[in-house]
Amino acid sequence: MQQDSKRSLILIAILALALLVMLGIFGRDAIANRVFGKEQGYTFVTDIDRWRKTRRERVVRARYDLSLGPQLHDLPLEIGDWTGEDVPQDNIEVQILLEPEEYVYRRYRRADGKILWLSIIGSRQSKSFHPPQICYDAAGWATEIASEEIPLESGTFYALKVRAKKDAWTHLVLYFFLYPDYLRDPSKGIVLFKVTAPLGASEEEPLELEKDFLRQIFFDAGEHL
Repeated sequence: MQQDSKRSLILIAILALALLVMLGIFGRDAIANRVFGKEQGYTFVTDIDRWRKTRRERVVRARYDLSLGPQLHDLPLEIGDWTGEDVPQDNIEVQILLEPEEYVYRRYRRADGKILWLSIIGSRQSKSFHPPQICYDAAGWATEIASEEIPLESGTFYALKVRAKKDAWTHLVLYFFLYPDYLRDPSKGIVLFKVTAPLGASEEEPLELEKDFLRQIFFDAGEHL
């Protein structure tokens, strides 16, 4: 009888521990996504991999609503020193193969004449997402890949950096995925955020150009906010 009581106490302790873990997870999501109001920005979880969590996972705050929905197209054309324009998408393969729910493709020009391209893909389908370097490789570009730290006003987050070269052309790409919370449930929508700039004599200039643009949109990051 005493042994049965001990087993029951152990079982209760295990269940209580599991409940605390679950509450911790959901509490963390509540802190990251519900406590902060719009006056403090929009909060997302970001990572460099779509299929698994990595050590580069961070919480970020953005000045604009980048969750899946029509509001993705409401990202301003005037952002700091940057002026953008929507670019007609003539790549039918994007719509046929990826079937994104939302697709934003723009060219932004800074006041000093420097330009970059912004691509945003939002979807609930896994087929809508693949690493951008796959497209470069398939088109005959040579690619080099590494993670890149992006400092913000407060904290830092990470993107994957793709250096793609073909003939006389070289592109530098920074991209990452945005999730509404730590659970990363596809049914809630996932957003791929990508910026691309032509590479000049060195990598430093276009890299800082892209980071400057990202800092106009994201202002705070950390493992836990």
